[in-house]
Amino acid sequence: MTTDAARSALRDPRGSRGVDLLRVPLLGRFLRLRRARLVAQTAMGLLALLLVLHGLLGPELAPKNLATLLVWVHWRGALVFGLLLLGNVFCFGCPLLLPREIARRLTSPVRRLPGALRNKWTGIALLVGVLFTYEWLDLWASPRATAIAILAYFAVALLVDAFFAGAPFCKWICPVGQFNFVASTFSPFEVRAKDRSTCEGCATKDCIKGRREPAAGGEERIVQRGCELALYVPSKVGNLDCTFCMDCVHACPHDNVEVGSRVPADELALDPVRSGVGRITKRVDLAALVVVFAFGALLNAFGMVGPVFDLQRWMAEQLGTRSEGVVLAILFVAALVVVPAIVLGAASLAVARTTGAAPFRHVVRFAYSLAPIGFGVWLAHYSFHFLTGLWTFVPVAQLAARDSGLTFLGKPDWGMGGLSEAAVWPIEIGFLALGTLGSIALTWRLAQRDFADAPARAFVPWFLVHASILGAALWLLAQPMEMRGTYL
Repeated sequence: MTTDAARSALRDPRGSRGVDLLRVPLLGRFLRLRRARLVAQTAMGLLALLLVLHGLLGPELAPKNLATLLVWVHWRGALVFGLLLLGNVFCFGCPLLLPREIARRLTSPVRRLPGALRNKWTGIALLVGVLFTYEWLDLWASPRATAIAILAYFAVALLVDAFFAGAPFCKWICPVGQFNFVASTFSPFEVRAKDRSTCEGCATKDCIKGRREPAAGGEERIVQRGCELALYVPSKVGNLDCTFCMDCVHACPHDNVEVGSRVPADELALDPVRSGVGRITKRVDLAALVVVFAFGALLNAFGMVGPVFDLQRWMAEQLGTRSEGVVLAILFVAALVVVPAIVLGAASLAVARTTGAAPFRHVVRFAYSLAPIGFGVWLAHYSFHFLTGLWTFVPVAQLAARDSGLTFLGKPDWGMGGLSEAAVWPIEIGFLALGTLGSIALTWRLAQRDFADAPARAFVPWFLVHASILGAALWLLAQPMEMRGTYL
């Protein structure tokens, strides 16, 4: 498909197709409330406050502390399930923006984030840093460190957004946000225009500029802001960089924005110029984020199985060091830089040899095919911990209440757990299969788009990449895995 045809296909009105979450009873009515996000953020903010207090003042034993249990078991599981079933719902309810909103009542920053930082490299570095710190400091085993990490996250978000206009922390810096952006490409819903012809006739462009009303002194004030992530709805494609904030929904004077159903990962198959993103085939930083997302899924799971400890001991002996940080740093560089470079480089060279294309020219394009299978690995891994420890928060909450002098929740029932490992295993396999099929289908579409004369020759090397990731994931998930953060 040509670029013009691709852009035309993406710009066709689609409001009459599929499901619009804004039209779903109860849910749609809630999302249309101007204070809906504030309600969700306040609830999450109160929960974050509870976790910080229990992490600092509660039991030091991680499985009996809400901070470690809810953050490292239940929140991560709920995060990936929310992305799979709906979209970027946790960015929608992110409590990190509450302090920013308070700060912006006192000051209105006008400076833009420096151009050198307006890319994904900082977010990639911080995402790797979070994964590294999680393993190095055993955050899952330390309630106090987890509480401090939550406070640090709030502080950084406030500092960045208090000094720079827009939402630079969300768009460029937040590591969880970058994870969500990639994972949400596989989500079944997206924020989009119902009828793009209506947008073309719109004179105010409130969805991006915000809605303004006259104020005292002849000036105007913004009564509803537009998209702070610079996503102009008529030119927006998919979920990349979209936090599901619903600001465009509330700002649009024509009720022309929906949260509509779509084919998961479809946005990665075409390459129009996207508002706020540009062409993804020109975004090396975005492709690198997808690569880290996919190989990071394998690395995160590898850190919880027996063979990794044998490997770390062997590496420590060979290096003559007792520093776990040094060993982990080498593992991270190998898993997130060396191995991806070898695997993707080999696939690119194979495509070049069989098709006559220039070597490495199509690495960025095909790197996006790693997003579905990477998400499948994250889903399989996190669902294991989430489902096997599904009800473990109940006795921990009961214990926390009793320690605070409250008895209405009753005596802790430590017999509450979750699904058996045998019951969860087919679910894990299903998620891996879902992600793998998504990557295979996406790769075939990319091969047809860029190698119309011989798509199979371009497809096979990248299919082998996905098969290798699937094989590694199956081996990892078949290993006995640590039940981190739970009393099971």
